[in-house]
This record gives sequence, C-alpha cells and structure tokens, in this order.
Amino acid sequence: MPVNPNDLKTIITDPEGAETLVRVADQVGKQLKDNGLTTSQIRALFGEVRQIQAQWSLGGDQGKNARRRLVLLKPKMAYRARKERGKAVGELVDVLQPALDLVIEAKDDKEKEKRFNHFVQFFEAILAYHKAYGGT
Repeated sequence: MPVNPNDLKTIITDPEGAETLVRVADQVGKQLKDNGLTTSQIRALFGEVRQIQAQWSLGGDQGKNARRRLVLLKPKMAYRARKERGKAVGELVDVLQPALDLVIEAKDDKEKEKRFNHFVQFFEAILAYHKAYGGT
C-alpha cells in the first residue's frame, strides 16, 4: 500500500501538514482494516513508539537513548512484518518505514524531535481510523 512520498514528507516535515496527515491516515487505516490487520498487531509496534516518546521527553542521556531506539525501530518493524501472519503488518511497515526515515534524517535534534512527534501523531491517527472502521 504505497503512500505518495510527497504526502509523507508533508506529514512528517511540514508543521502545517495536519490535513494531509488526517487524509492519508484515514485511507491507510481503512485499507489496513480491510486487509485484516488486528489492533494487537498495530499496538505491538505502537507501544514501542510510545516508549521511545516517553524516554525522549526525559532529555539528557535518556533522550540520546531514545534517538538510538528510534533507529533500532527499523529492524524491529521489519521483523514484525515478517513474523506476523498475513500481509497487513507488512503493509503498515511499508507506510511507516519511509516516514521513520524522514525523522531519522533530520539534521539536528530539535528538528528530529519535531518530526518524531509528527510521526507519532500519524501513527496514532492510523490506529484511530483502523478502529473507527471496525478493526478488531
């Protein structure tokens, strides 16, 4: 389920990208529900993202560890996509991976944090729409 790279860039890097975020998350959430993704499959990844977010907010060495965990999220997502039955987790990872790359490539920590927060909002919106469309 490819997402337009320009839309992803707007969602992650543009402070005014909320409308694009909502539109794309709606489409992705519905498609993932239709393809059989379960809430527990999403939550396995989302829980890790929330832990990183909490650690990041502590700053200092904890913030550095959170940024490291963010990079290590890429192999975790790849593993989950391969491990889970069906193709729906892989489709979610196909959307999140390029968005995560946009966060990681930010030049300074302040920009990286802004982009990470947009990533979390995007992931949260996908989860919300998945549930709204009847995902179980």
